[in-house]
Amino acid sequence: MRAVSMLSGGLDSILATRLILEQGIEVFALNSVSIFCTCTPRSMGCSAARTEAERLGIPLKTVDASRELLELAKAPPHGHGSGMNPCIDCRINLFRRGKQYMEEIGAAFLVTGEVLGERPMSQRRDAMTLIEREAGLEGRIVRPLSARLLEPSIPEREGWIDRAALRDFSGRRRLPQIELARSMNVGDYPCPAGGCRLTDPGFATRIRDLIEHDPGCDVNDAQTLTVGRQFRLAPSARAVVGRDEAENHRLRALARKGDILLELAELTGPLTLLRGRPADGRALLLSAAITARYSKARGSENAAVRADNHIGKPIGTLRVAPAGDDTCLSMMVRPGRGTSDDSSG
Repeated sequence: MRAVSMLSGGLDSILATRLILEQGIEVFALNSVSIFCTCTPRSMGCSAARTEAERLGIPLKTVDASRELLELAKAPPHGHGSGMNPCIDCRINLFRRGKQYMEEIGAAFLVTGEVLGERPMSQRRDAMTLIEREAGLEGRIVRPLSARLLEPSIPEREGWIDRAALRDFSGRRRLPQIELARSMNVGDYPCPAGGCRLTDPGFATRIRDLIEHDPGCDVNDAQTLTVGRQFRLAPSARAVVGRDEAENHRLRALARKGDILLELAELTGPLTLLRGRPADGRALLLSAAITARYSKARGSENAAVRADNHIGKPIGTLRVAPAGDDTCLSMMVRPGRGTSDDSSG
């Protein structure tokens, strides 16, 4: 008999997978990643999930849910959490993906590392029931870490798995999982489950600002929110200023047709990506002034800022005075004014 395990790479999903494997079930792992995962490297897939799947000798399929989660964040049917996180709708989407994979490989049920009461929005008893129903998986989700506190699933009722070998964990206390991990010789689980940028107040402010001003925003737009300092220059224009060489390279890679890239013509400094511009061109001058403010030209009265298009073709050089601190703060996207501080993203 086959099952699909939603293997996030966090400790809970690792333990749940192992508990089912111990019962002789053939397990196929499904790992969902997105640009909102704080633990996902730039290369697609979670390294902890890959490592665990290889250790256990089970197949791993990775799917990118970035587009779906962005659309859910815009208008989640079941509402947002404390930030811009559509947790219930995210789980429904994830389990629908799991169901599709079950059908592809002929699996009988889905396995998750959910713990009753561990998260306030999606892991309440009523939320679990709702999610299971809307995903079309009623009775076919096994939650090995909390199974003995929940209604028996079909696999338990039918005797496909032994309910007595499952656990009765609940709440946010991690000691039971740590003790179980020790007994199973699981000592390496670097990727914490549930690392989602949408729950972070700073990032939530950024994406709220983006959606408000550009309801049709796409994954590339959202990716630019994970880099640098963010500035709302006008309803139709925003600028992203890199904070180091790595961020400068990232912004250059994200640039697309219509974007303008700005950097100091004569000194080292940040790269700024300007996206969307009002007809009067004011955003271009503001972007140049802000670029100068975060460079070695900060104390000068006149800085030369070069503007290129998205493929590096020169547009021209602007002579500007570096923007003042008050000007930058008034436009910076940060918590408290619809916009994020320098530490987020």
